[in-house]
Amino acid sequence: MTKETKQHCSFCEIEASASVPMIAGAEGHICEACVILASQVVSSWGKKKALSEIPKELPKPKEIKELLDQYVIGQNLAKEILAVAVYNHYKRLKHENSKVAGLGSADQNVEIGKSNILLIGSSGTGKTLLASTLAKIVGVPFAVADATTLTQAGYVGDDVENILVRLLDVANGDISKAEWGIVYLDEVDKIARSPEQAIGTRDVSGEGVQQALLRLVEGSHVKVSLKGRRKEQSGGGDSVMIDTRNILFISGGAFPGLEKYVEKRLVPSHTAIGFHAEMNSTEKPKLEEMLNATQPDDLKKFGLIPEFIGRFPVLAPLEPLDIEALIRVLTEPKNALVKQYQQLFSFDDVELEFTEDALAEVAKQAIEHNTGARGLRGIMEKVLRRIMFDIPSRENVERCILNAEVIKGEQDVEVIEHEEPETATQ
Repeated sequence: MTKETKQHCSFCEIEASASVPMIAGAEGHICEACVILASQVVSSWGKKKALSEIPKELPKPKEIKELLDQYVIGQNLAKEILAVAVYNHYKRLKHENSKVAGLGSADQNVEIGKSNILLIGSSGTGKTLLASTLAKIVGVPFAVADATTLTQAGYVGDDVENILVRLLDVANGDISKAEWGIVYLDEVDKIARSPEQAIGTRDVSGEGVQQALLRLVEGSHVKVSLKGRRKEQSGGGDSVMIDTRNILFISGGAFPGLEKYVEKRLVPSHTAIGFHAEMNSTEKPKLEEMLNATQPDDLKKFGLIPEFIGRFPVLAPLEPLDIEALIRVLTEPKNALVKQYQQLFSFDDVELEFTEDALAEVAKQAIEHNTGARGLRGIMEKVLRRIMFDIPSRENVERCILNAEVIKGEQDVEVIEHEEPETATQ
Protein backbone atom coordinates (compact mmCIF):
# COMPACT_ATOMS: atom_id res chain seq x y z
CA MET A 1 0.00 0.00 0.00
CA THR A 2 2.90 2.34 0.78
CA LYS A 3 4.56 1.73 -2.63
CA GLU A 4 1.32 2.55 -4.45
CA THR A 5 0.98 5.97 -2.75
CA LYS A 6 4.69 7.01 -3.07
CA GLN A 7 5.04 9.76 -5.66
CA HIS A 8 7.89 10.20 -8.12
CA CYS A 9 8.75 12.58 -10.97
CA SER A 10 7.42 11.36 -14.30
CA PHE A 11 10.55 12.78 -16.07
CA CYS A 12 13.58 11.95 -13.91
CA GLU A 13 12.00 9.26 -11.66
CA ILE A 14 13.19 10.97 -8.45
CA GLU A 15 11.02 10.16 -5.46
CA ALA A 16 9.13 12.86 -3.59
CA SER A 17 10.40 13.90 -0.17
CA ALA A 18 10.39 16.89 2.16
CA SER A 19 13.28 18.44 0.19
CA VAL A 20 11.93 17.38 -3.23
CA PRO A 21 8.32 18.58 -3.58
CA MET A 22 6.23 17.55 -6.54
CA ILE A 23 3.72 19.34 -8.78
CA ALA A 24 0.79 17.06 -9.48
CA GLY A 25 -0.67 16.72 -12.96
CA ALA A 26 -3.60 14.81 -14.41
CA GLU A 27 -1.61 11.60 -14.85
CA GLY A 28 1.79 12.28 -13.27
CA HIS A 29 4.09 14.54 -11.28
CA ILE A 30 7.07 16.80 -12.00
CA CYS A 31 9.85 18.00 -9.69
CA GLU A 32 11.34 21.49 -9.36
CA ALA A 33 14.57 20.62 -11.25
CA CYS A 34 12.62 19.35 -14.26
CA VAL A 35 10.41 22.47 -14.23
CA ILE A 36 13.52 24.69 -14.43
CA LEU A 37 14.99 22.53 -17.22
CA ALA A 38 11.72 22.66 -19.16
CA SER A 39 11.64 26.45 -18.80
CA GLN A 40 15.15 26.69 -20.25
CA VAL A 41 14.21 24.44 -23.17
CA VAL A 42 11.08 26.48 -23.97
CA SER A 43 13.03 29.76 -23.84
CA SER A 44 15.65 28.27 -26.17
CA TRP A 45 12.96 27.74 -28.82
CA GLY A 46 12.41 31.49 -28.97
CA LYS A 47 16.17 32.12 -29.18
CA LYS A 48 16.54 29.61 -32.01
CA LYS A 49 13.74 31.34 -33.90
CA ALA A 50 15.35 34.75 -33.35
CA LEU A 51 18.74 33.46 -34.51
CA SER A 52 17.24 31.95 -37.65
CA GLU A 53 16.30 35.49 -38.76
CA ILE A 54 19.88 36.76 -38.35
CA PRO A 55 22.11 36.45 -41.46
CA LYS A 56 24.24 33.31 -41.30
CA GLU A 57 27.27 35.00 -42.86
CA LEU A 58 29.00 37.23 -40.34
CA PRO A 59 30.04 40.59 -41.84
CA LYS A 60 33.79 40.85 -41.29
CA PRO A 61 35.16 43.99 -39.59
CA LYS A 62 36.72 45.15 -42.87
CA GLU A 63 33.39 44.70 -44.67
CA ILE A 64 31.56 46.71 -42.00
CA LYS A 65 34.15 49.50 -42.25
CA GLU A 66 33.88 49.54 -46.06
CA LEU A 67 30.12 50.00 -45.78
CA LEU A 68 30.61 52.80 -43.25
CA ASP A 69 33.12 54.44 -45.63
CA GLN A 70 30.35 54.85 -48.20
CA TYR A 71 28.43 57.21 -45.91
CA VAL A 72 30.93 58.62 -43.38
CA ILE A 73 34.14 60.41 -44.34
CA GLY A 74 37.27 59.88 -42.23
CA GLN A 75 37.05 58.73 -38.59
CA ASN A 76 38.97 55.54 -39.38
CA LEU A 77 39.76 54.77 -35.73
CA ALA A 78 36.13 55.07 -34.64
CA LYS A 79 34.99 52.96 -37.61
CA GLU A 80 37.48 50.20 -36.75
CA ILE A 81 36.37 50.17 -33.10
CA LEU A 82 32.68 50.01 -34.08
CA ALA A 83 33.32 47.34 -36.73
CA VAL A 84 35.13 45.10 -34.24
CA ALA A 85 32.44 45.63 -31.60
CA VAL A 86 29.61 44.72 -33.99
CA TYR A 87 31.52 41.70 -35.32
CA ASN A 88 32.13 40.44 -31.78
CA HIS A 89 28.46 41.08 -31.04
CA TYR A 90 27.50 38.76 -33.91
CA LYS A 91 29.97 36.14 -32.70
CA ARG A 92 28.43 36.34 -29.23
CA LEU A 93 25.06 35.51 -30.78
CA LYS A 94 26.53 32.52 -32.56
CA HIS A 95 28.15 31.41 -29.30
CA GLU A 96 24.77 31.67 -27.58
CA ASN A 97 23.28 29.65 -30.43
CA SER A 98 25.82 26.87 -29.92
CA LYS A 99 25.01 26.84 -26.19
CA VAL A 100 21.31 26.61 -26.96
CA ALA A 101 21.72 23.83 -29.51
CA GLY A 102 24.44 22.03 -27.54
CA LEU A 103 26.77 22.13 -30.55
CA GLY A 104 30.12 23.63 -31.38
CA SER A 105 33.66 23.07 -30.14
CA ALA A 106 33.74 26.20 -27.97
CA ASP A 107 33.90 25.87 -24.23
CA GLN A 108 30.27 26.04 -23.17
CA ASN A 109 31.21 27.19 -19.66
CA VAL A 110 32.80 30.42 -20.91
CA GLU A 111 30.45 33.40 -20.83
CA ILE A 112 31.50 36.04 -23.36
CA GLY A 113 31.13 39.56 -22.03
CA LYS A 114 30.45 42.70 -24.00
CA SER A 115 32.52 45.86 -24.34
CA ASN A 116 30.30 48.93 -24.46
CA ILE A 117 31.68 51.88 -26.45
CA LEU A 118 31.86 55.60 -25.69
CA LEU A 119 32.26 57.90 -28.74
CA ILE A 120 33.93 61.23 -27.96
CA GLY A 121 34.00 64.04 -30.51
CA SER A 122 32.94 67.63 -31.07
CA SER A 123 29.60 68.49 -32.65
CA GLY A 124 29.29 67.66 -36.34
CA THR A 125 32.04 65.02 -36.49
CA GLY A 126 29.67 62.17 -37.37
CA LYS A 127 28.78 60.36 -34.13
CA THR A 128 25.05 60.12 -34.81
CA LEU A 129 25.66 59.44 -38.51
CA LEU A 130 27.95 56.54 -37.64
CA ALA A 131 25.25 55.09 -35.39
CA SER A 132 22.41 55.52 -37.89
CA THR A 133 24.54 54.08 -40.71
CA LEU A 134 25.45 51.14 -38.50
CA ALA A 135 21.72 50.49 -38.07
CA LYS A 136 21.46 49.90 -41.83
CA ILE A 137 24.29 47.37 -41.75
CA VAL A 138 23.58 45.18 -38.72
CA GLY A 139 21.02 42.40 -38.78
CA VAL A 140 19.95 42.87 -35.17
CA PRO A 141 17.47 45.38 -33.71
CA PHE A 142 19.00 48.84 -33.38
CA ALA A 143 17.49 51.64 -31.27
CA VAL A 144 18.59 55.25 -30.77
CA ALA A 145 17.83 57.10 -27.53
CA ASP A 146 18.52 60.69 -26.47
CA ALA A 147 20.04 61.00 -22.99
CA THR A 148 18.72 64.57 -22.60
CA THR A 149 15.14 63.27 -22.33
CA LEU A 150 15.94 60.87 -19.49
CA THR A 151 15.31 61.64 -15.82
CA GLN A 152 15.56 59.77 -12.56
CA ALA A 153 12.62 57.47 -11.82
CA GLY A 154 9.65 59.31 -10.34
CA TYR A 155 10.24 62.64 -12.11
CA VAL A 156 8.77 64.16 -15.24
CA GLY A 157 10.57 62.78 -18.29
CA ASP A 158 11.50 59.39 -19.74
CA ASP A 159 12.68 56.60 -17.45
CA VAL A 160 15.76 54.67 -18.56
CA GLU A 161 13.56 51.59 -19.09
CA ASN A 162 11.94 53.42 -22.03
CA ILE A 163 15.16 52.73 -23.96
CA LEU A 164 14.32 49.03 -23.84
CA VAL A 165 10.74 49.77 -24.86
CA ARG A 166 12.06 51.39 -28.07
CA LEU A 167 14.33 48.41 -28.70
CA LEU A 168 11.40 46.08 -28.17
CA ASP A 169 9.33 48.10 -30.65
CA VAL A 170 12.10 47.80 -33.26
CA ALA A 171 12.15 44.03 -32.65
CA ASN A 172 8.36 43.94 -33.29
CA GLY A 173 7.72 42.80 -29.74
CA ASP A 174 10.04 39.78 -29.94
CA ILE A 175 11.90 39.70 -26.61
CA SER A 176 14.47 37.16 -27.82
CA LYS A 177 15.52 39.45 -30.70
CA ALA A 178 15.51 42.56 -28.50
CA GLU A 179 17.85 40.89 -25.99
CA TRP A 180 20.52 40.71 -28.70
CA GLY A 181 20.06 44.23 -30.01
CA ILE A 182 22.26 47.34 -30.09
CA VAL A 183 21.37 50.65 -28.41
CA TYR A 184 22.94 54.03 -29.27
CA LEU A 185 22.66 56.56 -26.44
CA ASP A 186 23.18 60.05 -27.85
CA GLU A 187 24.16 63.27 -26.01
CA VAL A 188 25.50 61.31 -23.06
CA ASP A 189 27.70 64.27 -22.04
CA LYS A 190 24.52 66.13 -21.07
CA ILE A 191 23.96 63.80 -18.09
CA ALA A 192 27.32 64.73 -16.53
CA ARG A 193 27.16 66.28 -13.09
CA SER A 194 27.73 70.02 -13.11
CA PRO A 195 30.90 70.99 -11.20
CA GLU A 196 29.10 74.05 -9.81
CA GLN A 197 26.29 71.97 -8.32
CA ALA A 198 26.34 71.70 -4.54
CA ILE A 199 27.07 68.28 -3.09
CA GLY A 200 23.94 66.68 -1.71
CA THR A 201 21.61 68.37 -4.18
CA ARG A 202 19.39 65.93 -6.07
CA ASP A 203 20.52 65.85 -9.71
CA VAL A 204 17.55 64.13 -11.38
CA SER A 205 18.66 64.64 -14.99
CA GLY A 206 22.41 64.24 -14.51
CA GLU A 207 23.99 61.97 -11.94
CA GLY A 208 20.60 60.42 -11.17
CA VAL A 209 20.33 59.23 -14.78
CA GLN A 210 23.87 57.83 -14.65
CA GLN A 211 22.97 55.83 -11.55
CA ALA A 212 19.79 54.55 -13.19
CA LEU A 213 21.67 53.49 -16.33
CA LEU A 214 24.24 51.40 -14.43
CA ARG A 215 22.10 48.29 -14.05
CA LEU A 216 20.74 48.64 -17.57
CA VAL A 217 24.15 48.96 -19.24
CA GLU A 218 26.02 46.33 -17.24
CA GLY A 219 23.51 43.58 -17.76
CA SER A 220 20.60 42.43 -15.65
CA HIS A 221 16.93 41.48 -15.83
CA VAL A 222 14.91 44.67 -16.21
CA LYS A 223 11.15 44.87 -15.88
CA VAL A 224 9.67 46.89 -18.75
CA SER A 225 6.13 48.25 -18.82
CA LEU A 226 4.42 47.79 -22.18
CA LYS A 227 1.97 50.73 -21.74
CA GLY A 228 -0.50 49.60 -24.38
CA ARG A 229 2.13 48.27 -26.80
CA ARG A 230 2.18 44.82 -28.32
CA LYS A 231 1.57 42.20 -25.66
CA GLU A 232 1.73 38.99 -27.71
CA GLN A 233 5.18 38.09 -26.41
CA SER A 234 4.21 38.64 -22.77
CA GLY A 235 1.09 36.54 -22.91
CA GLY A 236 -1.14 39.56 -22.53
CA GLY A 237 0.59 40.93 -19.41
CA ASP A 238 1.27 44.58 -18.72
CA SER A 239 5.05 44.13 -18.34
CA VAL A 240 7.88 41.89 -19.51
CA MET A 241 11.35 41.02 -18.25
CA ILE A 242 14.28 41.77 -20.59
CA ASP A 243 17.80 40.44 -20.07
CA THR A 244 20.30 43.19 -21.02
CA ARG A 245 23.49 41.11 -20.68
CA ASN A 246 23.84 40.72 -24.46
CA ILE A 247 22.60 44.17 -25.49
CA LEU A 248 25.49 46.26 -26.83
CA PHE A 249 25.39 49.89 -25.69
CA ILE A 250 27.14 52.61 -27.72
CA SER A 251 27.17 56.12 -26.23
CA GLY A 252 28.22 59.37 -27.88
CA GLY A 253 28.74 62.94 -26.79
CA ALA A 254 30.57 66.15 -27.70
CA PHE A 255 32.01 66.63 -24.17
CA PRO A 256 32.76 70.35 -24.61
CA GLY A 257 35.61 71.43 -22.36
CA LEU A 258 36.96 67.91 -21.86
CA GLU A 259 40.19 68.93 -23.57
CA LYS A 260 41.10 71.33 -20.77
CA TYR A 261 41.23 68.44 -18.28
CA VAL A 262 43.38 66.42 -20.68
CA GLU A 263 45.64 69.43 -21.27
CA LYS A 264 46.20 69.92 -17.54
CA ARG A 265 47.39 66.34 -17.31
CA LEU A 266 49.53 66.39 -20.45
CA VAL A 267 51.08 69.87 -20.14
CA PRO A 268 52.79 70.49 -16.79
CA SER A 269 52.04 73.91 -15.37
CA HIS A 270 54.92 76.02 -13.99
CA THR A 271 53.69 77.88 -10.95
CA ALA A 272 57.02 79.39 -9.93
CA ILE A 273 57.44 83.17 -10.25
CA GLY A 274 60.43 85.46 -10.34
CA PHE A 275 63.54 85.86 -12.47
CA HIS A 276 64.59 82.22 -12.07
CA ALA A 277 61.19 80.77 -12.97
CA GLU A 278 61.20 78.35 -15.90
CA MET A 279 59.42 79.67 -18.99
CA ASN A 280 56.49 77.56 -20.13
CA SER A 281 57.50 77.00 -23.73
CA THR A 282 55.63 73.74 -24.22
CA GLU A 283 53.37 73.87 -27.28
CA LYS A 284 49.69 73.33 -26.64
CA PRO A 285 48.54 69.92 -27.98
CA LYS A 286 46.01 69.86 -30.78
CA LEU A 287 42.39 69.01 -30.01
CA GLU A 288 42.72 65.73 -31.91
CA GLU A 289 45.76 64.71 -29.83
CA MET A 290 44.01 65.57 -26.58
CA LEU A 291 40.89 63.57 -27.45
CA ASN A 292 43.06 60.57 -28.38
CA ALA A 293 44.80 60.86 -25.01
CA THR A 294 41.55 60.93 -23.01
CA GLN A 295 41.60 58.70 -19.94
CA PRO A 296 38.82 57.67 -17.52
CA ASP A 297 40.09 60.15 -14.92
CA ASP A 298 39.46 63.02 -17.38
CA LEU A 299 35.86 61.87 -17.83
CA LYS A 300 35.48 61.71 -14.05
CA LYS A 301 36.60 65.35 -13.76
CA PHE A 302 34.13 66.24 -16.53
CA GLY A 303 31.24 64.93 -14.42
CA LEU A 304 30.72 61.23 -15.16
CA ILE A 305 30.67 58.95 -12.15
CA PRO A 306 33.38 56.22 -11.99
CA GLU A 307 30.80 53.41 -12.06
CA PHE A 308 29.35 54.72 -15.33
CA ILE A 309 32.79 55.17 -16.90
CA GLY A 310 33.76 51.63 -15.95
CA ARG A 311 30.84 50.21 -17.90
CA PHE A 312 32.12 51.82 -21.13
CA PRO A 313 35.66 50.43 -21.32
CA VAL A 314 36.21 51.26 -25.01
CA LEU A 315 36.81 54.96 -25.75
CA ALA A 316 36.58 55.93 -29.43
CA PRO A 317 37.69 59.53 -30.18
CA LEU A 318 36.46 61.24 -33.35
CA GLU A 319 38.73 63.67 -35.18
CA PRO A 320 37.64 67.27 -35.82
CA LEU A 321 36.92 67.81 -39.51
CA ASP A 322 39.14 70.21 -41.47
CA ILE A 323 38.34 71.98 -44.76
CA GLU A 324 39.56 69.09 -46.90
CA ALA A 325 37.46 66.57 -44.95
CA LEU A 326 34.34 68.75 -45.17
CA ILE A 327 34.77 69.09 -48.95
CA ARG A 328 34.84 65.29 -49.14
CA VAL A 329 31.70 65.18 -46.97
CA LEU A 330 30.02 67.49 -49.48
CA THR A 331 30.90 65.41 -52.53
CA GLU A 332 31.91 61.78 -51.85
CA PRO A 333 29.31 59.89 -49.74
CA LYS A 334 26.31 58.21 -51.35
CA ASN A 335 24.02 60.80 -49.81
CA ALA A 336 26.42 63.75 -50.22
CA LEU A 337 24.77 67.18 -50.08
CA VAL A 338 26.05 68.22 -53.50
CA LYS A 339 24.56 65.07 -55.04
CA GLN A 340 21.26 65.70 -53.26
CA TYR A 341 20.90 69.28 -54.54
CA GLN A 342 22.02 68.28 -58.03
CA GLN A 343 19.26 65.66 -58.01
CA LEU A 344 16.70 68.23 -56.87
CA PHE A 345 17.68 70.58 -59.70
CA SER A 346 17.65 67.73 -62.23
CA PHE A 347 13.93 67.23 -61.53
CA ASP A 348 13.49 70.64 -63.20
CA ASP A 349 15.93 69.66 -65.99
CA VAL A 350 18.57 72.06 -64.65
CA GLU A 351 22.24 71.20 -64.14
CA LEU A 352 23.80 72.45 -60.88
CA GLU A 353 27.56 73.02 -60.77
CA PHE A 354 29.83 73.94 -57.85
CA THR A 355 33.35 75.22 -58.46
CA GLU A 356 36.18 73.99 -56.23
CA ASP A 357 36.54 77.37 -54.55
CA ALA A 358 32.79 77.37 -53.80
CA LEU A 359 33.04 74.05 -51.99
CA ALA A 360 36.08 75.30 -50.07
CA GLU A 361 34.16 78.43 -49.01
CA VAL A 362 31.20 76.34 -47.76
CA ALA A 363 33.58 74.20 -45.70
CA LYS A 364 35.36 77.31 -44.38
CA GLN A 365 32.10 78.86 -43.20
CA ALA A 366 31.09 75.61 -41.45
CA ILE A 367 34.37 75.64 -39.52
CA GLU A 368 33.96 79.32 -38.63
CA HIS A 369 30.46 78.62 -37.29
CA ASN A 370 31.87 75.65 -35.32
CA THR A 371 29.03 73.43 -36.53
CA GLY A 372 31.06 70.76 -38.35
CA ALA A 373 29.38 68.67 -41.03
CA ARG A 374 25.97 69.32 -39.49
CA GLY A 375 26.11 72.98 -40.49
CA LEU A 376 26.80 72.32 -44.19
CA ARG A 377 23.13 71.93 -45.13
CA GLY A 378 22.18 75.23 -43.50
CA ILE A 379 24.83 77.08 -45.51
CA MET A 380 23.74 75.39 -48.75
CA GLU A 381 20.07 76.15 -48.11
CA LYS A 382 20.84 79.82 -47.48
CA VAL A 383 22.85 80.12 -50.70
CA LEU A 384 20.45 78.18 -52.92
CA ARG A 385 17.16 79.41 -51.48
CA ARG A 386 16.66 82.28 -53.94
CA ILE A 387 17.61 80.33 -57.05
CA MET A 388 15.41 77.37 -55.96
CA PHE A 389 12.56 79.87 -55.62
CA ASP A 390 13.03 81.20 -59.17
CA ILE A 391 13.99 78.11 -61.17
CA PRO A 392 10.59 76.32 -61.26
CA SER A 393 9.00 79.43 -62.82
CA ARG A 394 11.60 79.69 -65.60
CA GLU A 395 11.49 77.29 -68.53
CA ASN A 396 14.68 78.14 -70.41
CA VAL A 397 17.32 77.54 -67.70
CA GLU A 398 19.96 74.98 -68.58
CA ARG A 399 22.65 75.30 -65.89
CA CYS A 400 23.43 77.12 -62.63
CA ILE A 401 27.03 77.74 -61.56
CA LEU A 402 28.13 78.66 -58.04
CA ASN A 403 31.57 80.04 -57.14
CA ALA A 404 33.14 81.36 -53.93
CA GLU A 405 31.71 84.87 -54.45
CA VAL A 406 28.19 83.41 -54.56
CA ILE A 407 28.77 81.56 -51.28
CA LYS A 408 30.05 84.77 -49.68
CA GLY A 409 26.96 86.66 -50.89
CA GLU A 410 28.98 89.02 -53.06
CA GLN A 411 27.55 87.79 -56.36
CA ASP A 412 24.39 86.19 -57.76
CA VAL A 413 24.27 82.63 -59.06
CA GLU A 414 25.37 82.43 -62.69
CA VAL A 415 22.42 81.18 -64.74
CA ILE A 416 22.96 79.81 -68.25
CA GLU A 417 19.88 79.60 -70.46
CA HIS A 418 19.12 77.41 -73.46
CA GLU A 419 20.15 78.83 -76.81
CA GLU A 420 17.03 79.51 -78.81
CA PRO A 421 17.21 78.03 -82.33
CA GLU A 422 17.22 80.56 -85.13
CA THR A 423 13.97 80.70 -87.05
CA ALA A 424 14.33 80.22 -90.78
CA THR A 425 13.13 83.15 -92.93
CA GLN A 426 11.20 82.46 -96.10
